Amino acid sequence: MKQLDRLMITSFFPPFLVTFMIAMFVLVMQVLWLYIDDIAGKGLGFFLIIELLAYKCVSLIPMALPLAVLISSVMVLGNLAERYELSSFKSAGVSLWRIMRPMMFFAAGAMAFSFFCSNNLIPVANLKFGSRMYDIQRQKPALRLDAGIFNDDFDGYAIHIGKKAPDGKHIERVLIYDHTDASKGNLSQIIAESGEMYATEDGAYFVMNLNKGHQYMETEPSASGSSRSFPFVRTNFSSWNKVFDLSEFQLNRTNEELFKSNRSMLTSGQLQEAIDSLGIKIERRQISVSNQMANFFYFMEVDSTYLGGSDEDEDGPPPQEQETEATQQETDSQPEASESADNAGPDAVPVSVVGRAGTPSPNITAARRKFEGNPLDQQIDKPLEEYEHFYELFKKADQRRLRNKAKSFVRSIHAHSESAMRSLDRLMESQVKHIYELHTKYSMAVICFIFLFIGAPMGAIVRKGGFGYPILISIIFFMLFIVLTIFCRKIAETFVLPAAAAAWIPCSVLFPIGLFLTVKAMNDSKLINPDRLLTFLNKISKRRKQ
Repeated sequence: MKQLDRLMITSFFPPFLVTFMIAMFVLVMQVLWLYIDDIAGKGLGFFLIIELLAYKCVSLIPMALPLAVLISSVMVLGNLAERYELSSFKSAGVSLWRIMRPMMFFAAGAMAFSFFCSNNLIPVANLKFGSRMYDIQRQKPALRLDAGIFNDDFDGYAIHIGKKAPDGKHIERVLIYDHTDASKGNLSQIIAESGEMYATEDGAYFVMNLNKGHQYMETEPSASGSSRSFPFVRTNFSSWNKVFDLSEFQLNRTNEELFKSNRSMLTSGQLQEAIDSLGIKIERRQISVSNQMANFFYFMEVDSTYLGGSDEDEDGPPPQEQETEATQQETDSQPEASESADNAGPDAVPVSVVGRAGTPSPNITAARRKFEGNPLDQQIDKPLEEYEHFYELFKKADQRRLRNKAKSFVRSIHAHSESAMRSLDRLMESQVKHIYELHTKYSMAVICFIFLFIGAPMGAIVRKGGFGYPILISIIFFMLFIVLTIFCRKIAETFVLPAAAAAWIPCSVLFPIGLFLTVKAMNDSKLINPDRLLTFLNKISKRRKQ
């Protein structure tokens, strides 16, 4: 290893490690404040909180790595330029590209590590964190009995303590309402002058030893003969032990298999499988809608691609059942239409003249022969071929019945179409989110390499080291990246842009910026030349005067 490479690595690694830890701390604190309402007051152990923070730290690595690369690259090149070491390298014939080469290898390693975390570690960490947070959110707050306040942490009990000793054990003027059997009409009330409370050694039970008190019980009214009795029981006691089970305050572990289907807990291969499955579901749903429409229109053919499978959508029955139901409705309506045609007289044509394949039905031929063979019996005033539609051959009453049946079919088609569109929108939105999550794993890794070509040239141009200017410059570009990421995710979920393109837009915007800054730094040119800017403004003012 050459001295230059050793110098750049030893100069780059310590700032990178420090900035990485600072970025992780800031991001973890942001997450902690987000979940503080769910964690506070639950009596969680120290190691459980450390476990939650460790899981969240793993999931924040792809976000902290780009920021650390950006800040450390600005600091290293800024320090070299501020001490004129960068000028000495260039005067010796060493280009900026050669100076940045060790940092490029380091950024490439950070990019590979970022993708490894996104693809292998983060799905497991998100699964653990999600299941633990679900258990914590369901857990009751830690038991706390304060004086002068009713406490209802125990299911079916309301406890009031009048006075509590400083040791937290001895209590006075205790009132307990027992509503565990309230559904059966049994109510109980316990009043005691004094007592003490403590938990068992194993922490499984909470005991209240009450002294000098009364218990009032009101049971369900019972009928005896013609009169009704309302029993009331009063019991005096000198000592009473009331035991409460603390198992409801313990953290119950939920089966993690229930959370594995979430897209943030899937690897790239599992995401690709989920995307393919969603694509098949969307196609199946579209064909199901098309087949449903084909049951109402004779000129549409049924697509038999998925007739042998099962539709797993919850918004409607499978295609086979839909088709069978629609066919049954059509079959049930035929006798009614035939009856109306029989009662309509010789000028009526049965409803079954509409053929499924678009060819003339045998009933049309039979009707035509009937009209042509018996001209005295027919009640039409012109040849059959001159009618615009067979609908005109029916009587007014039959036409009204056909119109009502057509309106019913239209309402059914409209309702089914709206339900299908809602189902398709949900499936397509889920597919977009899965595609965006898949491509984000790659784009978050690539941005580590792009930020190197933004931070290093900016440090060489600004010529300021330390933490002041580098952090200010880095925050500007990092905020631009975050804003673009959030904006692109939103427009992808609204189907404005393809999800894959939206995931790569932040990299596509920042890459030309990094290329421009690198060219500027290699040519030792200023980022903004005030002389050229002044000349340009003078030209514009002269043109306005002319």
